[in-house]
Amino acid sequence: MIDGIHVIGCGRVGSAVSARLAERGVRLAVDAPELVLLCVPDRAIAEVAAGIEPGPWVAHVSGATPLAALAPHARRFGVHPLQTFVRWRGPEQLDGAWAAVTAETDEAAAAGGWLAETLGLRPFALRDDRRAVYHAGAAIASNYLVTLRRAAGSLLEAAGAPPQALDPLMARTVENGFELTGPIQRGDWETVERHLEAIRVERPELEQMYRTLADATAAVT
Repeated sequence: MIDGIHVIGCGRVGSAVSARLAERGVRLAVDAPELVLLCVPDRAIAEVAAGIEPGPWVAHVSGATPLAALAPHARRFGVHPLQTFVRWRGPEQLDGAWAAVTAETDEAAAAGGWLAETLGLRPFALRDDRRAVYHAGAAIASNYLVTLRRAAGSLLEAAGAPPQALDPLMARTVENGFELTGPIQRGDWETVERHLEAIRVERPELEQMYRTLADATAAVT
């Protein structure tokens, strides 16, 4: 559908995107591209977009940034891969992930859907005014999982156990479709209180986090 894409940015996302486009035989063009794809930090999107001569499609891969940041371009859209990226992996990071496509016209939606599918992503439509709440959900699922793993790992270390022993447990929780097990699911609040007593002694800085998460978990069971 689009012949010639100029990818601006060679960070974690930009590198994976460029490699995938090359795999799929898409021409990576600096001169006269049909699409300029911005894979730059969110804070740089508006400045970079303003410096592009109007004409081609202009798109970004940000989850939180509204399309207004792509001004003055009218032919614009957003495709946000709902995935976490690291530099030591390649384009396979895109495989099977979902992608939020934000567009203001049917033509832009078609272009965004084509790009998502070409990258190996599963597109879904996302309204521009819902980007912030969408991205908050993504941040909780990805960023705060790292926080939880580090916090839980520090408690295993306090017990003299290897933190990496948690990894199969966390992976199986995902494989099980996030079905809740454990003391809160059973209504065993005596065990929860013993947890809090131990945390208060070993890692007091984690007590408030544990309480907050226990209350939140009880509210959704």
